[in-house]
Amino acid sequence: MRLKTLLMAGAALTLVAPAAMAERGADGQLNIIYWQAPSTMNPFLSGGTKEVEASSMVIEPLARFSDTGEIVPILAESIPTTDNGGVSADLRTITWKLKPGLLWSDGTPVTAADGVFTYEYCTHPEGGCAQSSYFEGIASMEAVDDLTLKITFTEPKPFPYTALVGSESPIIQKSQFENCIGARAPECTEQNFNPIGTGPFRVTEFRANDVISLEANPNYRDPAKPAFASVLFKGGGDAESAARSVLQTGEFDYAWNLQISPEVLTEMEAAGRGKVVVAFATSVERIHVNFTNPDPALGPDERSVWKEDGSNAHPILSDIRVRKALSMAIDPVILTEIGYGPTGRPTCNVLPGPEIYASTANDACLVQDIEGAKALLDEAGWIDSDGDGVREKDGKELSLLYQTSTNAVRQQFQSLIKQWWGEIGVETELRNISASVFFGGDPASPDTFQKFYADVEMYTNNFSGVDPEAYMANWICNKAPRPSTQWQGENITRWCNPEYDALAAEFSKTAGLEARADIAKRMNDMLMQDYAMIPLVHRGGTSAHANTLAGVKINDWDSELWNIADWHRVK
Repeated sequence: MRLKTLLMAGAALTLVAPAAMAERGADGQLNIIYWQAPSTMNPFLSGGTKEVEASSMVIEPLARFSDTGEIVPILAESIPTTDNGGVSADLRTITWKLKPGLLWSDGTPVTAADGVFTYEYCTHPEGGCAQSSYFEGIASMEAVDDLTLKITFTEPKPFPYTALVGSESPIIQKSQFENCIGARAPECTEQNFNPIGTGPFRVTEFRANDVISLEANPNYRDPAKPAFASVLFKGGGDAESAARSVLQTGEFDYAWNLQISPEVLTEMEAAGRGKVVVAFATSVERIHVNFTNPDPALGPDERSVWKEDGSNAHPILSDIRVRKALSMAIDPVILTEIGYGPTGRPTCNVLPGPEIYASTANDACLVQDIEGAKALLDEAGWIDSDGDGVREKDGKELSLLYQTSTNAVRQQFQSLIKQWWGEIGVETELRNISASVFFGGDPASPDTFQKFYADVEMYTNNFSGVDPEAYMANWICNKAPRPSTQWQGENITRWCNPEYDALAAEFSKTAGLEARADIAKRMNDMLMQDYAMIPLVHRGGTSAHANTLAGVKINDWDSELWNIADWHRVK
């Protein structure tokens, strides 16, 4: 298994050979549409996939994960292992060698100091870095020389390929961002919109929540790439219109995240102008449960803010019986059939893969149990005493605000789930927010998924690469978004369990694939059996590209644009 070779940190690694290409810029303009428009080109300031994907064309990590899950060098000369001496025998250090001659798009040299700066940028206590989990367990990062970067861990690190690896943890230029540390990070608009990078393209114009114009990077390390001279990256609209623009009208070459009904997608593909491509990895559509009080009457330092003493706990959802009843009332099999068809699989886990990490302990969620949910709410003291169909307790109605991004499939899910929850006596108010805003990460906006000014919210998330250590660390207590972190943080539910935190710490220093898989399953099961989230669908990454576009290798382990330098036009 691929993962085993990585975890042993010493076995041979399979690398991907680049495709043959024509001369740089020979194929004109590439038109891409992501109907969720990026709000920044800095993935450290947003947990949204759209920002990570867009920025991956410009700023790059030391290594990425390929479409088959292999780790491949990008800015690094090779992948460090114990066999080649790049990973120390005690697993406490990893030493990366940069490729010689690398230049930023402004023509200045890339050095190991840029990697050290990126670490300092993302770990600053006032910075609110959205990707901080990738830097967990690092004691220090040192530029040994201009081309050598040494990372020292606080404990042995069996899987050391996290920091500065994958599309969510790229390297940013020190000289551009050095005055943007800490609380100043979101204020640096010019830097965040127009990062200087090493990727195949560079930004020429960025219009937040709208359009990004890019051109081929004249200092890209391969003089024959990219084949395209420019990229028009359009954001906004909806998934159905994005699919149509590739599969039927031919206006665009590539459309991302086609979250539309399978029947509609099949009908569009039949037009013969393009093809639908799907890749399964770890994406799960899930409902997040807010463990804190989102009451609008609370001030900005109280609303949806986790407190260690539990004083701001959610007045309804703090009861596990309510959370469990909400889950029992849902039928994920039906949701998958109507929303995704063959591009989805019903799931009861937030960690559905790789296969060795997939738990079978929670499969009961696949069977809807309306009567059982009703009995559980009765037991919890929620009774419909006035016969209006809504349960109440201590004078408070069992009423929830359920939010998500604007998307036809998600609104269909909302409608069905509202109906099912209504059958068990739960009143549900539905709200949908433009995806560009919802996933935008603007600390001033009340409508982001990080702010979580609702009782429950629904979206999909996943992680880069094949090892879930950093991903499962998302739900440790101190990862909850709050004002002091500019509302960044991965623990969106504000769920906190010291036993889980201890498992995360154990995971970070456990070697051996089977032992790591055991811990990952236990962490998944702890989240699922406390109903911190309600998983619905294991989603395949579903996109479409024109028949004239070649070189695309859809990837759900990393950015879908991970190999955009190899894309080219065919007649």
